[in-house]
Amino acid sequence: MAAPRPPPARLSGIMMPAPIPDLEALRALTALFKEQRNRETAPRTIFQRVLDILKKNSHTVELACRDPSQVEHLASSLQLVTECFRCLRNACIECSVNQNAIRNLDTIGVAVDLILLFRELRVEPEALLTAFRCGLQFLGNIASRNEDSQAIVWVHAFPELFLSCLNHPDKKIVAYSSMILFTSLNSERMKELEENLNIAINVIEAHQKQPESEWPFLIITDHFLKSPELVKAMYAKMSNQERVTLLDLVIAKIVGDEPLTKDDVPVFLSHAELVASTFVDQCEGVLKLTSEQRASDEEVLATIRLLDVLCEMTANTDLLSYLQVYPGLLERVIDLLRLIHVAGNDAENIFSTSGSIRAEGDVSNIAEGFKSHLIRLIGNMCYKNKDNQDKVSELDGIPLILDSCSLDDSNPFLIQWVVYAIRNLTEDNSQNQDLIAKMEEQGLADTSLLKKMGFEVEKKGDKLVLKATNDPPPL
Repeated sequence: MAAPRPPPARLSGIMMPAPIPDLEALRALTALFKEQRNRETAPRTIFQRVLDILKKNSHTVELACRDPSQVEHLASSLQLVTECFRCLRNACIECSVNQNAIRNLDTIGVAVDLILLFRELRVEPEALLTAFRCGLQFLGNIASRNEDSQAIVWVHAFPELFLSCLNHPDKKIVAYSSMILFTSLNSERMKELEENLNIAINVIEAHQKQPESEWPFLIITDHFLKSPELVKAMYAKMSNQERVTLLDLVIAKIVGDEPLTKDDVPVFLSHAELVASTFVDQCEGVLKLTSEQRASDEEVLATIRLLDVLCEMTANTDLLSYLQVYPGLLERVIDLLRLIHVAGNDAENIFSTSGSIRAEGDVSNIAEGFKSHLIRLIGNMCYKNKDNQDKVSELDGIPLILDSCSLDDSNPFLIQWVVYAIRNLTEDNSQNQDLIAKMEEQGLADTSLLKKMGFEVEKKGDKLVLKATNDPPPL
């Protein structure tokens, strides 16, 4: 007579399945595959057996998706699916032989189909999440450093799996799916992303929500920013908040510890064209901050961040010369500086000078530093460029810049950037030097202010000469 089957165990009043022989065997394999020697000597037949268990239980999951009444019988199947994924995940660690053997059984297709089914299940969250996470970890490990596996993962996972996972509420699912995307992307597959922009934008959102997660960050910096076409298409479709996030990463790449490579420079010149053209077209929207028809903070922040990017790009010698001759950029920057300077003087508003010293961390307005950065950009664009020096003079930009030189708590380092701009405007340019000297003689330029900036006017015969003093300007 056969031994009676043990009754189901109970845990906290919930019916739990009794131990399953297959489950115990899988757990033993999972433990064995933690060791490299066991992975390297594993017989291929083991992976067929694991796949058979996975397929059988995938069928159970599929039935539960079609018939919700079957969900109550899913506990043991989810346990087995989870352990299958763990076993396969461990088997693939730094073992291309196992990666190839498991891939050649079409395990990747089965795994992706099963993971996509998880979206339709309505079961106890933790059990489902564990299976979900382990499945993604398996896909990440089988694709790691294995181009053939990456190609198969891409065929099965793109675009549906990434659309399902990158905006998932579970942080680990977002991180693991980002790892798979990072591992699988190459130049050819980047072109497919241009036709599925929602995936690319979901990566930006993932970085917004989880800035500490390395995978979304690496996807953007190591893949997205190397494709000007993708960046341009994304920028047109993104929200302003997402644009700010992307532009912050552009800045991080430019000012990072590693300089732009020879391959990076042409790509970033394309990014410079996008940033400059967008700024020229949209920068006057910042003036809405002074009106009743106020622009949204996010819209203004995006414009301000464009200016920040331009400042960093023009501080890079590989990008400077392109932007120095960008049509209409210098003119627009001077016009905007004049408009916000006049607006701030005419009435009390967000661009008015603030001479008070605020407590650390107290930010009074979202336009903080905007005037400083406009002057910084003018200074950068005039660096060793006589055409731009003369253009600023023709546009009456020099008196405007000098008139902006005042203590302004809303524009940190404003005086220093004015000094920098004036130095670049007058370097090897006697006409601009004469202009400032005459302004001082006519009382249009404050002598004490010029001294604070590190300049003084000296009369030589009938000629006034602007020269630098020995005293450096205050920093």
